[in-house]
Amino acid sequence: MDKYKILIVDDEPDNLALLYRTLRGKYDIAKSTSPLMALEILKQENFHCILSDHKMPEMDGVEFLKRSCEISPNTMRLLVTAYSDASILIDAINYAKIYRYIKKPYNPEELILIVSNALEYWQLRHDNNNLINDLKDLFAGTITAIVEALDAKDSYTLGRSRRVTCYAVEIAKALHLSEITTGKIELAGLLHDIGMIGVSDDILAKVEALSKDEYSEIQKHVYHSIKILDDIKQLKDVIEIIKYHHEFYDGNGYPYGIKGEDIPIGSRIIAVADAFDSMVTPKIYRKQITPNEAMAKIKDLAGKQFDPIVTETLEQILPEVLKEIKVLEMEVANKAKQDSSV
Repeated sequence: MDKYKILIVDDEPDNLALLYRTLRGKYDIAKSTSPLMALEILKQENFHCILSDHKMPEMDGVEFLKRSCEISPNTMRLLVTAYSDASILIDAINYAKIYRYIKKPYNPEELILIVSNALEYWQLRHDNNNLINDLKDLFAGTITAIVEALDAKDSYTLGRSRRVTCYAVEIAKALHLSEITTGKIELAGLLHDIGMIGVSDDILAKVEALSKDEYSEIQKHVYHSIKILDDIKQLKDVIEIIKYHHEFYDGNGYPYGIKGEDIPIGSRIIAVADAFDSMVTPKIYRKQITPNEAMAKIKDLAGKQFDPIVTETLEQILPEVLKEIKVLEMEVANKAKQDSSV
């Protein structure tokens, strides 16, 4: 590829010149003494890395890098600072999403090494994201066939995998998870109930309450999912998400009984998305409830069945996601009409 592009920002011209001289030979450099002007530059050009001083009069480096994250979320961010206050550095990591901070005074070799490491990380993340997209393309036909097979087993769940995926992906984006992680959650959402293919139609269509043995059969769909997908090595991380999506935050879920942060974040997200969609979808044996009623039930179970942060995130984005779901449902309904007329 061409040279990596770096944007450097420092209100002191001499410091800016030093940074420029240190990095110019290896990288394409843009520079600014104004963080406000730098934000405008970011709107016009893509950069692989941003290197910002901390104390600047227009806005400090943490605030600047936080705003840069909104414009260019995939860019690596580095903060140059003379301060080592823990609260400042925590803010920089949590809100500005910095990769590393560089303590003043620094030597040029140290600076070059940190920038090089940041760009290596960017490249790795970029390559992994391309891999996820390649996986989507590779398995697109297979996934579509599986989802349609699941829909065919139960007309009341028509489009369910797509809806759960929509909720899950939007939650992941709102949590600012990486594109790689979000891509894996998307695939897991589409495939999370693939094991239902191995469950008897009589059990799935039963109107009365399930017996203990029948409920046990339903629970086995997780194992069926793992067995179906296990030989596809490229889906290893996706399988891990599917594997734990029925675990409870308090440890009372199934099939493994793990809890809290031990449950992968993708699994915790799909658990909330799956439960919400199940509540608002009409069933032959259960009355449909409204989104607000479903959200209230999910909130009541936050900290018990569901991750509280994931629950809160769904509540915050719910109005916008429901609009997307309506569009999705129209697409599914139109496709069903077209298929029936063939």
